[in-house]
Amino acid sequence: MENQPGTAFALVVVGMCGSGKSSVAAHLRAQGWPVIRFGEVTMRELHRRGLPVSEANERRVREELRARHGMDAYAQMLLPGIREHLARGPLVLDGLYSWSEYKYLLAHLRERLVVLAVTAPRPLRYARLAARPERPLSQEEALSRDIAEIETLEKGGPIAMADYTIVNTGALEALETAVDALIAALGTTSLAFPETAG
Repeated sequence: MENQPGTAFALVVVGMCGSGKSSVAAHLRAQGWPVIRFGEVTMRELHRRGLPVSEANERRVREELRARHGMDAYAQMLLPGIREHLARGPLVLDGLYSWSEYKYLLAHLRERLVVLAVTAPRPLRYARLAARPERPLSQEEALSRDIAEIETLEKGGPIAMADYTIVNTGALEALETAVDALIAALGTTSLAFPETAG
């Protein structure tokens, strides 16, 4: 993947649940990067339907939206906002799931799309999911989610096709250091971000 220094691009952070992809997005947000979360589409739909936030309801909404609008539905919905951000500078996309979403964004953004996979061994991911303060998952729930996301939401494809991979098995500081090194290598450290980014 070649990017000209100073060229705005969308850094797509992908990974299985509990891998640390949201930690990457949070770290970059703290540095001024705008972040678009694919999951916000799900949350807005839950709110619109008056449904409580739960693993079962989130899965139901994700699968229903994609069944109704296609597997690239979330990418279609978010593309206008992504393009608006790219006109001002780089941004982070957190939570791209499906192979179809990846192909849709690749077709529309081409070299402006950079995919970073964050990976971790499954037992470690499940331990993190059980310990997280919001929406913790049991081992059975985590396994069920993994299977559903791979089989129903095509989640494995973007991870396999990532331009870069970070293995996240250590402390948060080690993950953030690896992210900073990648961003520096991509030549974005000198890019100016709008003060209103977020």
